[in-house]
Amino acid sequence: PDKHLQSSCLGSFKRGLATALTGKARTAELEGLVSKSGDLGWKMVEDRDAITKTFHFIDFQQAWNFMSKVADLAEEMNHHPEWFNVYNRVEVTLTTHDCNGLSTNDTDMAKKMDKFEMELLSGGGNGE
Repeated sequence: PDKHLQSSCLGSFKRGLATALTGKARTAELEGLVSKSGDLGWKMVEDRDAITKTFHFIDFQQAWNFMSKVADLAEEMNHHPEWFNVYNRVEVTLTTHDCNGLSTNDTDMAKKMDKFEMELLSGGGNGE
């Protein structure tokens, strides 16, 4: 079956079913997140139904604070990102394996990650 035709799928034990992103809801959710130009913002992953973003911070401590905030969120949502960290850079990919692609869990998490990034880079929420 076409993965984009699924309306719900197994997912977060704590939050219930994840909702696969399809049709107009998919377009609306991704329109605000996915960057149309430049290197900033979320991007669609080639050959996968996933989004990715590279976050850049001042130093390792700030990147670690970001990852700690996201780790707490991931546990709360029972939805865990794929990520890679080197010094001040955190590369993140979001997809919902239970849906075989993007779900509302991914876009909700992406929006919260963007908020955490803004808070840390503006000097707030540094975890100290």
